Amino acid sequence: MCEQLQLPDSYRELLPQIYLPLGEWISRQRLLQGKLCYVFGVNGGQGSGKSTLCHFLKLVMEQGFDLRTVGFSVDDLYLSKRSRHVLARNQHPLLATRGVPGTHDVASGLELLNRLRTLRANEATYLPSFNKAVDDCDPMEAWQTCEGPVDLVIFEGWCVGTPAQSEASLAIPMNALEREEDADGQWRRYVNQQLAGPYQTLFARIDALLMLKVPDLNAVKQWRGQQEQQLQAKAGKQAGVMDEESLARFLMHYQRLTNHALKTLPDLADICFHLNESHGIDKVQINKMLC
Repeated sequence: MCEQLQLPDSYRELLPQIYLPLGEWISRQRLLQGKLCYVFGVNGGQGSGKSTLCHFLKLVMEQGFDLRTVGFSVDDLYLSKRSRHVLARNQHPLLATRGVPGTHDVASGLELLNRLRTLRANEATYLPSFNKAVDDCDPMEAWQTCEGPVDLVIFEGWCVGTPAQSEASLAIPMNALEREEDADGQWRRYVNQQLAGPYQTLFARIDALLMLKVPDLNAVKQWRGQQEQQLQAKAGKQAGVMDEESLARFLMHYQRLTNHALKTLPDLADICFHLNESHGIDKVQINKMLC
């Protein structure tokens, strides 16, 4: 598995220490709750390693626990560039930038989760995908298919499971972006309304939640920058790959809810992995024992 995913040797140590116990916990919860299809959510700041963890966990659950597993990201639900431009024109210009609640097709996410939960043998469904290099949805002919039945869905994303903020907490701008481009708070109020409404309906479909808690926002900036460099190397000069200045502005869109998640989710999630600056796990916080 490590060779297939090109992972460092440290993951060999994590297999018995982290992934097998986590897999056992998920497998037992699924059985104890009587769920034919169990939805496991993964939250983590940008660059925290969500995709790697979920890919590795998928292989562990399939090969170690014989559970038919499918994974997808909230990023795969982003609205098309054209749809976001319409949203920006009708609601607020900042909504042209993907990322915050309000820039996803939540209805499609709900439909997909419902479909995966009820998918029978010899039935299949499509898994949507989004191309960050061009900042737009992949054409449907490029989507992967998933055949039923599905025992486990791993649903990951930077805002997955995050609760809405209080109205009072929206009053003070978080950064230069909010001060200069959202002085009246219209954008952040719209984002919070979406998070409080449709997104909570989507997150309610999650049976258990794991949080990857990043050390701080500086780590997010550094790790997300590394991801952008990898994307640059892969895409070349393809449009959509951000330079350092563009990335700094881009991350300001995420800062408010990333901070909010860091304060609230460690105690709300069922399990929290506290990460250090080297992406290692310093502490495993278990808030929900086997029920």
